[in-house]
Amino acid sequence: MSQNNKAILEKANAAIMRGDNEGFLSHCIDGTIWRFVGDKTLHGKEAVRQWMAATYTEPPKFMVENLIGEDDFVTALGNITMKDEEGRDVQYSYCDVWRFRDGKIVELKAFVIKSEERGGRE
Repeated sequence: MSQNNKAILEKANAAIMRGDNEGFLSHCIDGTIWRFVGDKTLHGKEAVRQWMAATYTEPPKFMVENLIGEDDFVTALGNITMKDEEGRDVQYSYCDVWRFRDGKIVELKAFVIKSEERGGRE
């Protein structure tokens, strides 16, 4: 099961990097819940859709360092670069814990921290 869920997440992430938010959302249940620890919680696919439209003004660039699957959970550790309101690249480190049911994303618990710049580059 965990290998299948990892493959689903990789396919969904590839959609995001292509700018295909709907392709990503096709892997989520309608009642998906996304919790950004210390920030906000999104309830439902429409809330996630609106968040993606506002946050991903252009497709994010990310690199998954580790993808760990067990039972209905897949944990992704890595780095992501997104544009801020001024169009500048901002880098973050993240740990996403995804919960699946029947091959669909049910829940995300995301720990996202802005990376400190070192010498102008991360």
